[in-house]
Amino acid sequence: MSTDPEAVLLVCAPQRRRGAFYGIRPAGRRERVPASLASDPAVRSVTVGPRPGRAEVDPLLAEHPGARLIVHGEDADLAAVLVRLLRAGELGTEVAYLPVSRRSAAARCWGFPVSPAEAAALARSGKPRPEPLVRDDNGGVLVGRGEFRDLHGEAYCDATRVFHGRVPALVVEAGPAGVRVRGGRGVTAAAGRAIQIGSTGSTPVRDGEPYPRAVRRWAWYEHTEPWHPVLPA
Repeated sequence: MSTDPEAVLLVCAPQRRRGAFYGIRPAGRRERVPASLASDPAVRSVTVGPRPGRAEVDPLLAEHPGARLIVHGEDADLAAVLVRLLRAGELGTEVAYLPVSRRSAAARCWGFPVSPAEAAALARSGKPRPEPLVRDDNGGVLVGRGEFRDLHGEAYCDATRVFHGRVPALVVEAGPAGVRVRGGRGVTAAAGRAIQIGSTGSTPVRDGEPYPRAVRRWAWYEHTEPWHPVLPA
């Protein structure tokens, strides 16, 4: 009989140890793997650390073809896993998400539960469905919130000009609607397949991670192939 797991749990969040006098802080408790998953014989738990890449994700895809991936970590960890699925041609893989922060933008945008118990239950029993994958033209993936600060230039979401001139911030979100631009001072709300940005130079932040350098041009857009998140019905 096969012993292959039905799901592989990628533990990206650092696991805090219990303090000698004060126990585990509330945030630390959220970073622990839910007991229902840790004890599930159909789930293989693998500690991969923050922002898993090719060396961590690709061998698991090869070793456990068809297994559901459960990502336990931050939004940037989920994005890192999706980058590997994209580059490996494995976007058909089912992906569940256990966010360690209640402020997760990806959880808000996609409807992932932020309660550890609810997220663990959905990860095991939920059904995947194809949804738009939002990527950028510099090799990244956006799963929640993208942001520019102090931006001077202009941007279009499909045919809608969302700003022209100088704005204090431009916030873009990924979700079932594809690319969504949040309205703000000087910014017109819009949704579509892509946003194209031209500016004098600014640093994008993807899912809480600043890009290594300032850029003058940037685009977020729907990939031609969907990903398959495990979402509430």
